[in-house]
Amino acid sequence: MSDDSSLDFPFPHRRSRHHAHAAARHRSWLDRHRALADVADATAYGHWEVAELAALSHPAVGPDELALAADMLGFFFLFDDQFDSELGRRPAEVARICDRLTDILHGTLPDGSSDVERAFADLWRRSTAGMPGRWRARAAANWEWYFASHPAEAAGRRSARIPDRDGYLTLRRGTAAMETIFDMLERLGGFTVPQSTFHHPVLRRLRQVAADIPSFSNDVRSYPLEAPRGDVYNLVMIVQRERACPPEEACAVVLAEAQLMVEDYARLLAELPCAFRELELDEEQRGIAQRYADGITAWLAGYLHWERRTGRYRTG
Repeated sequence: MSDDSSLDFPFPHRRSRHHAHAAARHRSWLDRHRALADVADATAYGHWEVAELAALSHPAVGPDELALAADMLGFFFLFDDQFDSELGRRPAEVARICDRLTDILHGTLPDGSSDVERAFADLWRRSTAGMPGRWRARAAANWEWYFASHPAEAAGRRSARIPDRDGYLTLRRGTAAMETIFDMLERLGGFTVPQSTFHHPVLRRLRQVAADIPSFSNDVRSYPLEAPRGDVYNLVMIVQRERACPPEEACAVVLAEAQLMVEDYARLLAELPCAFRELELDEEQRGIAQRYADGITAWLAGYLHWERRTGRYRTG
């Protein structure tokens, strides 16, 4: 996929100066969790540049926090990719895998735990360190949403039925794990957003748009890989069916929708100061809420820059 298919995102990306530290720590983490790492060929994984994605999407965090971000991103990629095999067409087996991982969120490391389960337990322990109970409860619910979405995705592969748009969005918003990624903005930055602000309509809408933009863009990039293996939860396929059009036209339609969401994102971002005033936030609370919004913007800018260059979505 060429840069002609890239979105115009009007906010610049930055790159953390701790990239080398995070990359070395991430390699060490993968060495300790070989069964997880072995999901992908080591050379191919290197071309994905996972630590680079962490450095671009979290440019302002400290070195240890950036290493945690890289490990979490690596977990997402490798965990998802195990279902590209025949395993991804066996929903009952996928459910058993995901249920055991969900148990870890609630304090239980299953008997005879696998290397993947131990890798996730390590991530969860590090992610929750020092965070308040309210944040941990939200983070656990969002991880559970992510894990619980995979059996339905496996059922979709097995049936080969392309979902309608509402069904696609419902599942995609779970498997994309963007709420978990946004939760980590608070953990990596060492703050928690005030409850009234976090659930304010403007910030909720901002977060939803920010979560959907990468999913739409990613569907275009990953379509050449997903279509041959029968993945049906891809918006390009849905648009092809809606319009009875070729893939190239469907890709253009999806990107046009994503570009409109970028415009919505910029508008919602500009509405935040008014929302903060209406909530009567004090100076400290406004600063925290703005850091969170800035973190979402940095994530989007960094992800979209990385997506244009990574080897993860190359077919040749």
